[in-house]
Formats: sequence, C-alpha cells, structure tokens
Amino acid sequence: MALTGRAALIAALGSLPVGIWEPSWTGILAVNVPLAAACACDFALAAPVRRLLLTRSGDASARLGETADVTLTVTNPSRRPLHAHVRDAWPPSSWQPGTETEASRHHLTIPPGERRRITTRLRPTRRGDRQADRVTIRSNGPLGLFSRQGTHKVPWTVRVLPPFTSRKHLPSKLARLRELDGRTSVLTRGEGTEFDSLREYVPGDDTRSIDWRATARNSTVAVRTWRPERDRHILLVLDTGRTSAGRVGDAPRLDASMDAALLLAALASRAGDRVDLLAYDRRVRALVQGRTARDMLPSLVNAMATLEPELVETNTRTLTATALRTAPRRSLIVLLTTLDAAPVEEGLLPVLPQLTQRHTVLVASVADPHITRMAASRGDTDAVYEAAAAAQAQTERHRTAEQLRRHGVTVVDATPDELAPALADAYLALKAAGRL
Repeated sequence: MALTGRAALIAALGSLPVGIWEPSWTGILAVNVPLAAACACDFALAAPVRRLLLTRSGDASARLGETADVTLTVTNPSRRPLHAHVRDAWPPSSWQPGTETEASRHHLTIPPGERRRITTRLRPTRRGDRQADRVTIRSNGPLGLFSRQGTHKVPWTVRVLPPFTSRKHLPSKLARLRELDGRTSVLTRGEGTEFDSLREYVPGDDTRSIDWRATARNSTVAVRTWRPERDRHILLVLDTGRTSAGRVGDAPRLDASMDAALLLAALASRAGDRVDLLAYDRRVRALVQGRTARDMLPSLVNAMATLEPELVETNTRTLTATALRTAPRRSLIVLLTTLDAAPVEEGLLPVLPQLTQRHTVLVASVADPHITRMAASRGDTDAVYEAAAAAQAQTERHRTAEQLRRHGVTVVDATPDELAPALADAYLALKAAGRL
C-alpha cells in the first residue's frame, strides 16, 4: 500500500491554515483524522492486487536491433473496478538507453470480471536470453488518495538472435555459386572436378571439354560440364576464448565471427554441403550437428544467440581433439580465431599438423580497422609513434599468417565489415579448385 501525491498535497494544504491560525495538536488532528479516514475508505474500495490473474503471450525471439512485442493479459476477478499503474520490468538491455521508463509503464482500467491486454515493446541491445523480472501493479482507490501495491511473477523469455547483417552479400555469392555449378549461361567451362552432364557444343566452349566418344555416337559435338563437389562436410569452429572478447568498433570480435559463419553456412547449405558448428574455449559452449539444409540456419542462429566470450585462454589442444571427434571424415574446418602471434605460435601451430593431415583448414580472423588508420596517421610526434606501433602490429600479424600458410592453411584476415564476404569467397575458391 502507498499514499498518493494527491493525499500528500491535501495534507500539506490543510496544515497551512492550522499552522497560521490554530497551531495546536487539535488543529492538526482536525485536518488529518478526516484525511486518514478518507484514505482508509479509499484503500478498502481499491481493487485487490493479489487476486489479479496475469498471463503472457507474444514474441519469443527477435533479431538484435529489431523489436519484440510481449503482451500481458490482466484479469480482474474482483467486484471492484481496477484503476492501476503497471510496471512491466525487464533487464536494462531490453531497451535502448533512456527509453525504459516510457516503454515499461502502463495505465490500466479494468471493470469487474473483465480482462485487458497491454503490450510491452522491447528493443534489446545485446544478444542472449532476456527474461521478464516482475510485474508491479499499483491499484488506486476511487478518491485517488491511497493505493494497494503488489508484484506478480509472470515468466517469459525473449531470445535475442544474432542480426546476420552479412545476409545482403548472399545473393551475389549464390550467383557465383551458380556459375561454378554451370547453371548460368556463360561461355566458359564449368569449374569444379565432379562430372555433371553432357550438352551440345556452343562457340566459345573450351575444346578440351569435348567428349569425343559421345560426339562419335551423335550427330553433334558434345562437351562435358562439371560442377564442384557436393555433400562435403564443413565444420565451423568458433573460438570463444579471451581473444574473442576484444572489441572492434562497437562489438566484440566474436560477433563479427558469428556473422561470417552464418553467411558461410547459408552459402554452403545452398551448395549441397553439410554444415556443423562447434563453439569452444576450454569446454564445448555450443554444438550443432546433423541438421538438414532447412533446419541448419535456424539451429545455428539459435545456438549462437547465447554465446558470450569467456575470459579464459583457449585450450587449443583439447579444441583440436574435439574438432577431430566432431569431424571424423575429411572435412573443411573453418577456425574463426585470432591471428595474434602468441596464441597462434604457442597454441595452434604445435597441434596444426593433426588437423591438416586429415582435413582442409581455413583460418579466419577479425582485423581491427583502427590499426590501419593508425598506420597511415602522421602530423605530430604522437601520431608518428602510433603509426610505428601499428606497423609493427601489422608486420607480426602478416608473419603469423605466413606461418599458417606454410602449413597449407588458407588464411582470411579482414575487418568486421569485410570478413563475411571474404570468407565466402575463400570457400568458393576452394570449391572451384576441387580442394574440398
């Protein structure tokens, strides 16, 4: 229960004449006793809060940056009308900063025996599960002097999914894939190593593709068409250790890695390949296996939603062992990790032969565009020192990438905006070369 501002105002206005003309206990009681009686009556006539029935419905998931509408249904089973203020509490990251008060508070009037719905619109600023906290209801009496107050636990969870901003690159990558498959009318030999079909020769075809035996059996010249291998296995490995927590721009490196992994997964599934996901630091954080092409992308997005960087050093030896168990046959292993010298030289390089002996390995890393800007800065002494430090960091990064390439690893090193399309291009290049 709680006094309203109206009751406090009446008490203050009533006390002024008493203080001026009759400053005594009698005068104070003459004002406050009737006010207290009015408050007691107001409290008795207010609809009870504990007996209210509350249920939730609405969106259970939303992509980061989009809105989610959660509906709260309030039923008033009492014989008194409900005039209430409602606060639907959620974690602070459920709204944009500064909008929580307006979005979470509602005014509600429910006649006896009826129900009403109110909608809370969330706009989360972080990935993961956002769970409803509690619903606080303040039921006001008909005089507006006193109110009943209580809280209800009404569970509901909204899962905030990765935004998948690199989806805009998918149409262009699919067009390139169709060219590799020979499904686009081009005057070049289809790339790949897997025989697809025979077709009639057209001017511009590579004469090396002519099938002379088929030509001898027909009245027209026949050429062989090729397509990249299908039904290959791709294992996406997300390093969720401490290096993935470093922020590049407004987001951690892990978020850029996940976005690139989603674009590659969408492209590979359209190409007829099977895609699995492993997120690891010192233990398995997420594992997605054996999904069909239709269920694969939703399963990956759902698994990535709750992933957060762990402030521990990644155990590369156990990561490698887990990856080998997850991919027992020859596969393309895409490791999204850092190219910092120390973690690669001390952790990855000693165990890399175990991966490259059986699998094709591709390492993708998020580069910091601020380092590039620092390397190009000039003008004063501080800028020159910053440029020297940035150049040294770039040199070490290039040296680490060359060490990996000497072990037969394909390396993709790009900024967050460029990593996803660059990784997709590297996958298409491997597929066209028949290396999967």
